[in-house]
Amino acid sequence: MSLRTFIPVQTASLLIACAAAQAQVVVIVSTKNPVTKLTTEMVSQIFLGQSTTFYTGWKAEPLDLAEGSPARNEFYAKFLGKSAAQVKAHWSKQSFSGKGSAPAVVSSDADLIKKVAENPKYIAYVDKASVDAGVKVITIQ
Repeated sequence: MSLRTFIPVQTASLLIACAAAQAQVVVIVSTKNPVTKLTTEMVSQIFLGQSTTFYTGWKAEPLDLAEGSPARNEFYAKFLGKSAAQVKAHWSKQSFSGKGSAPAVVSSDADLIKKVAENPKYIAYVDKASVDAGVKVITIQ
């Protein structure tokens, strides 16, 4: 293989690996929950503790994936407009001042989906490829 052939092949392999590493994160709720769409602002308010209910009046309780999860980092950037460090600082401040505590952390997409499917109060995010019939993807406006 010549150097001319090697560089484009190596570059293409790297691009494919990067695309695979970035998950398509979606927001989910239980199929028992009547919510079908939310705004980015509503999602942000729920995940930052500024709102505890869906627009339907039903209780809203966010669940989070573990620190360092690529889906978590993408969700924070895309839906909260913050880095993981900024969200951690937000919750440290809220907790210290007695205004709330960070969402419960679930270790895997499978466990997260199971919890959300079982309880309509939960809202979470996962890689779109992990979604199953027990949950539904919320349209974000």
